[in-house]
Amino acid sequence: MKDKMPVLEAIGIKKVFKSENKDITVLEDINLSVKEGEFISILGQTGAGKSTLLRILAGIIEPTEGKVLYRGTPIKLSKVKVSMVFQNFALFPWFTVLENVKLALVNSNYSKEEIHEKALKAIDLVGLDGFEEAYPKELSGGMKQRVGIARALVVEPEILFMDEPTSSLDVLTAHNLRGDIIELWQEGKLPTKAIIMVTHNIEEAVYMSTRAIVMTHNPGRIMAEIPIEIPFPRNKSSWEFRSLLDKIYTLLAKAEGIDIDKIERRDKFLFLPHAKVGSIAGLIEMIYDKGSRVDIYQLASELNLEIDDIFPIIEASKILGFGEIVEGDFVLTPLGIKWAKADPLKQKEIFKEALLNNVPFVNQIFTVLKSTPKGKLKEDFFLDILENHFTPKEALRQLKTIIDWARYAELFAYDYDTGELYLEESEVQ
Repeated sequence: MKDKMPVLEAIGIKKVFKSENKDITVLEDINLSVKEGEFISILGQTGAGKSTLLRILAGIIEPTEGKVLYRGTPIKLSKVKVSMVFQNFALFPWFTVLENVKLALVNSNYSKEEIHEKALKAIDLVGLDGFEEAYPKELSGGMKQRVGIARALVVEPEILFMDEPTSSLDVLTAHNLRGDIIELWQEGKLPTKAIIMVTHNIEEAVYMSTRAIVMTHNPGRIMAEIPIEIPFPRNKSSWEFRSLLDKIYTLLAKAEGIDIDKIERRDKFLFLPHAKVGSIAGLIEMIYDKGSRVDIYQLASELNLEIDDIFPIIEASKILGFGEIVEGDFVLTPLGIKWAKADPLKQKEIFKEALLNNVPFVNQIFTVLKSTPKGKLKEDFFLDILENHFTPKEALRQLKTIIDWARYAELFAYDYDTGELYLEESEVQ
């Protein structure tokens, strides 16, 4: 790969979305080079801007800063053919399989006969021969996604982009589809020069890719590029495979919870993961029962959880001081062990103290409420403050998470009828 000229380059990419109150930087300082023959996976938690980056690379949306080049030419000016496979199939229900695939060539210079022939060939390539006249409602999820892939391949794209192509499928169907894609790729039956895929599934990335891109979030940046040089077909039980899984899980844990002790705890408006108290408690108790230390990959595999499922819970536990990441393992701190061993009432006290000590904005809300005559204030007061640091949608999600944690700790509560935050009776002076 080193001696090959990049087929696609992203140089200094930055993307800013405008909101009513402030500009939100989604991507920053993205530099990426893709060579012919590469299968790239982009990994990262929600908020990393993975799908936005994918669309910028495909030329669908414009970056705020930077440029994307195809063989040295701005992608918008080049004649490169690109295709996108979406996670939600994006099929027209009133069209047959054949008609859905033909749609990709509707603006081409091919004759009707050529379009028909190419569509049949693409359908056959993805294993749907015999279903040409079927409608989407007659197909399983896996078959619908194969139609989406056939539609993407029929234009003979030089670069194929896939946005979480298996996320809507059950485990077995997803496994079969991954295997078929890799087999077609390895046998040279796909017309593409390179494949770039967004995924939340680390195992999927290691199983399919030649390189994994690990991104941080808020804003999205590339923190690591991991070459995956395991020969195909890949054995998921091999030491090499599991070692790479551990390495990527460790990097993602670092990307999500990362220098919280050094940086984020000093930030009054640190980004809180959206994890319920029950999920945090369940994770801590499970890890305590396993000896207070677990391999993150093994835990995720055991619970059948992906990045967006497990990392918010791990990050929340770390923010509260209940655990830490050590060499790809999640290890309970003495406070986490103390919480796991305590009775329910004592757990609330420990959680309350951890919340006040480690989440500055919770402390600020508590202090403000204590300073009011009746110990209550409208949520809009706090939302206005949060919206100076987050989008309106995220500000609301942040406040909901804060309320969930504070209610469990009996620190302050929320009246859904009046929209007020108020102190628990024991806290009113």
